[in-house]
Amino acid sequence: MSTPSITLEQIINFLLEAPMFGDLDATQLSQIVHIMQVQRLRDGQIIFREGDAGDAWYVIYDGVADVHKTDDFLPSRRIASLESRACFGEMAILDHSPRSASVVARGDATVFRFPRKEFENLLREENLAAYKLIYEMAKVLSTRARNTAQQLAEALADRGEPQRLERTSIDLVHGHSVSE
Repeated sequence: MSTPSITLEQIINFLLEAPMFGDLDATQLSQIVHIMQVQRLRDGQIIFREGDAGDAWYVIYDGVADVHKTDDFLPSRRIASLESRACFGEMAILDHSPRSASVVARGDATVFRFPRKEFENLLREENLAAYKLIYEMAKVLSTRARNTAQQLAEALADRGEPQRLERTSIDLVHGHSVSE
């Protein structure tokens, strides 16, 4: 891939506009960027697979990443598409669980990778920027949980359509594990 280099100034300006990083100032952001890795991906390249160890979280700089989920009852399918400024994999920072879905580049893409161990080192050092990011992650996860509960309540209220309830339940289970 012959993508030009990304400057530190471009990275910081980009992240300042990303929702997860909106509460950080430029100095705090530069502390986080210090642990960041830039990954260039080709179409179809796997970022991580379902079941892998959660060793990092990511932000899409450019391109698209598709989230795929497998289960015992359905073939693997795309459950979400993520675009520029979207964060994913952040639950790896919080609970060390295996990945609950696979994420694959669709077309050429560039992602910023934040390794868990280095991020945890920032937390041990009581880095304010790392704590602010944990807070933002918690807000994202809380919003996802609230939306899931609302959708489940609506699906349960619609008991007259069992196929719709079954489909909605499956979609809820699969659609809200994107960040893992």
